[in-house]
Amino acid sequence: MTGRLRRRVIVHGRVQGVYFRGATEAEARAAGVAGFVRNRADGSVEAVFEGAPEAVLALVEFCRRGPRHAHVARLESFDEPPEDLQGFRVLRDA
Repeated sequence: MTGRLRRRVIVHGRVQGVYFRGATEAEARAAGVAGFVRNRADGSVEAVFEGAPEAVLALVEFCRRGPRHAHVARLESFDEPPEDLQGFRVLRDA
């Protein structure tokens, strides 16, 4: 795959209070993927990943499993047009 891929994911389950955002940030930075992660009011976690397709897809798979104490019940995934995001950060809760 070539070019740049952007994917938004919504992760449902026991995903807040288990270091999901911090672990996702660490994985994204290590992979050189731009975007953000944040908690949502409904108890889910939302993340946007943008970068090399292989790296973005690896981050989506990480979210499907989650960090050690998470329990991912369901993951929604949406392709979006790339916006040339730079850096990765944890945003305030939505």
